Amino acid sequence: MIGLARTFLRLASLQASWTYERMQGIGIAVAMEPLLVPLAENPDRASAARARSAQYFNAHPFLAGAAVGALARAELDGEPGERILRLRTALSGPLGALGDQLFWAGVVPAAMGLAMLGVTQGYGLGVIALTVLGYNALRIAVTAWGLRIGLAHGIRVAHAISESWLPRAAPRAGDVAAVLIGAAVPMVAAWLLRGSGEPVRASVLVVAGAAALGVLTMRRPLSAPALTVGAAALTLLWRWSAA
Repeated sequence: MIGLARTFLRLASLQASWTYERMQGIGIAVAMEPLLVPLAENPDRASAARARSAQYFNAHPFLAGAAVGALARAELDGEPGERILRLRTALSGPLGALGDQLFWAGVVPAAMGLAMLGVTQGYGLGVIALTVLGYNALRIAVTAWGLRIGLAHGIRVAHAISESWLPRAAPRAGDVAAVLIGAAVPMVAAWLLRGSGEPVRASVLVVAGAAALGVLTMRRPLSAPALTVGAAALTLLWRWSAA
């Protein structure tokens, strides 16, 4: 239990030792070290495991716990070194893609949209503080979940992840972000232009909405633009009807 807690804490500084040669490899090794303590009874095996743990690895930092747990479990279970290295390579891409979808294209812009909507409704710094706390709570929970599922399934962690909530939630997070950003852009523009003339406000809203749509659709599928346009249009209609 102590080793698990130490590994979890070390995952917070996973990228502190990031290098171009090994990316997150050294950080993975540092995080795994407390879990590999039982191998100390066999120095040769422990040395080989630590050497493997520091090799190249690059994935989303918030999901890297799944790789740390799975690789540590594989080492403790005595899996062949070649198989462990193949697992390491196989986990890098999927954990990176799923993490980018879930956080960078979903949770982060969604949190920003939610905070902006809260500010326009008069909640001020309180909603910003709650958004930051909520985001970090989610990040910590996902990291802890990844570490647990990795330790539980070891070499078969890829199948466990594919059957979990993650592959279904990651794409939907972008849709939620599209709705919130689509609603937030015209609301923020109207809030900033409060008291200005209607023609000026309408023009700025159209430009702001078009800019937000362009940013969101550069690398997003059709569902996100459709949701963004719909949310922005409904928000504009609501604002104009209430004016």
